[in-house]
Amino acid sequence: MIRDVQVYSGETRQALPLQELGTILIVEDDPRMQRVLQRMFSAEQYDVATAGDGQSALDLFHSRKPLAVVLDLILPHISGRELCQKFKAASPETPVVVVSAISEVVDKVLLLELGADDYVTKPFSPRELMARVQAAIRRRRRPTTSSTYRFADCEVDFKKMTVTRGGQVVTLTSHEFKLLKFFTDNAERVLSREELLNEVWGYNCYPTTRTVDNQMLKLRQKLEPDPANPRYLLTIYGAGYKFVP
Repeated sequence: MIRDVQVYSGETRQALPLQELGTILIVEDDPRMQRVLQRMFSAEQYDVATAGDGQSALDLFHSRKPLAVVLDLILPHISGRELCQKFKAASPETPVVVVSAISEVVDKVLLLELGADDYVTKPFSPRELMARVQAAIRRRRRPTTSSTYRFADCEVDFKKMTVTRGGQVVTLTSHEFKLLKFFTDNAERVLSREELLNEVWGYNCYPTTRTVDNQMLKLRQKLEPDPANPRYLLTIYGAGYKFVP
């Protein structure tokens, strides 16, 4: 794509094309904020698609297959929470960064458990939002080894997002898959709650670590033979958690 034409002494030369990095889908119903975010990401050589309501956002998500999504919570027709679920159901690997004026902890926990990769509260620093979106994209692009992992009577296919335990299908949420993947990539290593929040949820200033404990409880209930006495997803008191395959 030719981005610029420069004129030198009456001679027109086409500038070298600039390489676009991929599409960022901005879902925001405030036209002014749309323009601010569009300029910000365009300046970093991203292609930008914008939607002002939930249905338009879904249509663009399926047609443009964005690299990442910046999602406002308060939208006409389809709520940001419902959109987040739909995006992650259609493409679990696509990062979704929520931008909203809502700052209550319960809303942040809910969004992250629905699969959002990060959360930025308005008013926000454009530099912070850009850093969080780019960090989420980097996490998505990390090279992976085999997509299949086995421990005890569990078999996990991270690429297909399927789990069986003793031959029976087990249903995990998007975030439960991400958490389990981080544990399997760091087997035998003690992981603090803060590290898990930063690396799995992508949020390094989270006001509470209880969301990690809640997710661990759910993973144990689904994967451990005896959730009350875990053998694989262990609590290291005063330090965090450790996965022992």
